[in-house]
Amino acid sequence: MAVSGHRIFTMSFASIYPHYVRKAERKGHTQAEVDEVIHWLTGYDATGLAAVLADEVDMATFFEQAPAFNPNASLITGTICGHRVQDIEDPLMQKIRYLDLLVDEVARGKKMSSIQRGG
Repeated sequence: MAVSGHRIFTMSFASIYPHYVRKAERKGHTQAEVDEVIHWLTGYDATGLAAVLADEVDMATFFEQAPAFNPNASLITGTICGHRVQDIEDPLMQKIRYLDLLVDEVARGKKMSSIQRGG
């Protein structure tokens, strides 16, 4: 898949995932919590997540092939990397930043019901 745009689009999800887990663990949270928000946002189950990690799919493919991107993702608001996620125009970058923001919320200890926007 040819993807133009930001360098992160072509980075493997497997190279970014450990950073998500470390961020949560540094704040006393778990890989299971990170996996739960990934499942909620993308629809990947444990087997699917393991497969994309093993296959080292890039971020564009990870989101393009997400089994069930959550329709409530549009309820995610806030600032990540100085940008309001709800105002990001590139759909792929917005999805990546949604996930970044959800992992930040896990690390901050926000309740899962709140992270999942009532889902």
